[in-house]
Amino acid sequence: MAVLGIIAEFNPLHNGHRHMLRTFQRSHDFEATVCVMSGNFVQRGEAAICNKWTRARMALHAGVDLVIEIPFCFCVRSAFYFARGSLQLLNATGVVTHLGFGSENGRLDELDAIATIIGKEEPEYRHHLKSYLARGWSYPSARARAVEAVAGNQFPELDSVLGQPNNILAIEYLRVLLQDKLPLQPLTIPRIGSDYNSLDASPLASASAIRHSLLTDRGDLSGQAMPPAACAILQQEIEAGRAPVDTTTLERALLARLRMLSAHQLTPIYEVSEGLENRVLKAAIASGTLEELRRSIKSKRYSLTRINRLLLYILLGVETRQILGFDQYGPAYMHLLGFSTKGRKILQAIKNKSPLPILSRGSEVKAASEDPSSPIRQDMLRLDVRATDLYTLLYPHPRQRRGAQDYTTSPQAHIGN
Repeated sequence: MAVLGIIAEFNPLHNGHRHMLRTFQRSHDFEATVCVMSGNFVQRGEAAICNKWTRARMALHAGVDLVIEIPFCFCVRSAFYFARGSLQLLNATGVVTHLGFGSENGRLDELDAIATIIGKEEPEYRHHLKSYLARGWSYPSARARAVEAVAGNQFPELDSVLGQPNNILAIEYLRVLLQDKLPLQPLTIPRIGSDYNSLDASPLASASAIRHSLLTDRGDLSGQAMPPAACAILQQEIEAGRAPVDTTTLERALLARLRMLSAHQLTPIYEVSEGLENRVLKAAIASGTLEELRRSIKSKRYSLTRINRLLLYILLGVETRQILGFDQYGPAYMHLLGFSTKGRKILQAIKNKSPLPILSRGSEVKAASEDPSSPIRQDMLRLDVRATDLYTLLYPHPRQRRGAQDYTTSPQAHIGN
C-alpha cells in the first residue's frame, strides 16, 4: 500500500496547494494522503490566518484524507527542527510511504546533493560553517557559503537555491531523511505561481498575498486565489468572528509580559542566549508597537522570523530544558484534526502500526494533558493547549475567545473522499 505524506501549513490553502496535491495524486497510485499540519501558530512564529480545525477542513475538501497536528514544540521552530519533528510524525504513522513537497526549482537530485553535504557534516564543511558564523554571518548565509566552499562550482545558482523558502525546507526534509534513515521516498514538483513573499494578485497568488489582502484594505484575494470550497470555509469563519487572525494584536500582551520580567527570568527561555535577554528588555521599554519591538531586537544574527518565534516562546514560557527533552523524545502523540471516509480506514491501520496514541476527541486530549504517567507527553500537549488558548484571544469577535477549545473540539469529518 502506497500512502502519500505531506507537511503543510495551509495558511490558507490556495490554488497552488491544490495543484500540488492533484499532481502527486494523479502521478502515483496512492491509497490515501496523510497531512501533518501546523497548529494555530506556524513555523515563522506568526498566528495562522484561521484556526487549525478550519484549515484541516480546507485540506479535506482539497483531497487530503487525514490531518494530524504538528505539536507546537516542533512546529514553531527553525527549518531543521520543523522538518525533523514533522517527518518523525509522518513516519510514526506506520503507513506513509512517500513524502511529497513543493520546491522552487523542482530538481530533486540537486536538492538531495546539497542536503547530503549539509547532512553528513564532514570536517571541511563544519570548519567553513564555524568560520563564517564566527565572523557574525547569520546561520543561513554562513551555511550557504560553507556549502559553496565544499562544492565549488557544482551548484552555479546556489545563492538562489538556498535563499528560497520552499527549497530551504526541501533540503531540510532530505537532510532528515538521510540522517535519521527514514524509509520515506521523496517526491517534489516545482512551485507554480507567485513567489512565497509576493503580494501580487492573481489566481496563483501566494498565501502571503491572500493574508495581506484579508488584513488590509487592499481587497480580498481569497475568491480568486483559493479553491471554492476553501474560500467558502474561510468566509464562514470570517462571518463567525474567528478570522482573519492578526498577529499584531499580540503587541500589548507581549509588551506587558516583557516589562514585568527580569533578565534572570528570561535566561531559561529557549533561544535566549549571548546576552539577548538584555537586548529584548531594553527594546520592550523603548517600543510601543510590535513592529518597533521586533525591529529593535533585530540584528545581523537574529532575523525577524527568529525574533517572532522567540517572542512566542516568552509569552508561552517555553524553556530550553523542555525543548531539549522534546527533541530527544520526538512526537509523543497524534492529535487528529480531520479525516475523510478513506481517512477513517487509514486511521485504523495507523492504530495497528503506530507506537503513538491517537487523540481524537477533545476529552482524549484533556485526559492525556492531565496524565502524569508520561511527563514528556503531558508537557508537550499542555504547550499545544496553551498555544490554542493564546490564539483564541486573537479572534476578531469577543464571543469566540473562550479557552480550552482543544478539550471541546472534535476532528473535522468530510464524507466526500
